[in-house]
Amino acid sequence: MADNDWKSRLGMVYSTNPDFEYRTDESEEPETLPAARQQLRVWLDRKQRAGKAVTIVRGFVGRDDDLAELARLLKTRCGVGGAAKEGEILIQGDHRDRVVEILTKAGYGCKKAGS
Repeated sequence: MADNDWKSRLGMVYSTNPDFEYRTDESEEPETLPAARQQLRVWLDRKQRAGKAVTIVRGFVGRDDDLAELARLLKTRCGVGGAAKEGEILIQGDHRDRVVEILTKAGYGCKKAGS
């Protein structure tokens, strides 16, 4: 059914080439690096959040599913909410020290960054 999906070909122009095959650009997710090879940075951010602090984990290299799993682990251990989007993990509140401790115990390379 994916080959016959007309929505993926909306920008297509007619071709007279009988051997032409239309291909959609599907980007592959990068391979997830092992925890020891990850270099994560843990930030504290208050900008555009009405003064509320948010702990941000940046630098994760890998699939979105693995990023979501790591975010779930951090949110559970810190006992707060958050999200994993656009290659970052957002943890509600100022939990920078706790997040660095959790990531280090899990075998990730991480450092505090920013102010």
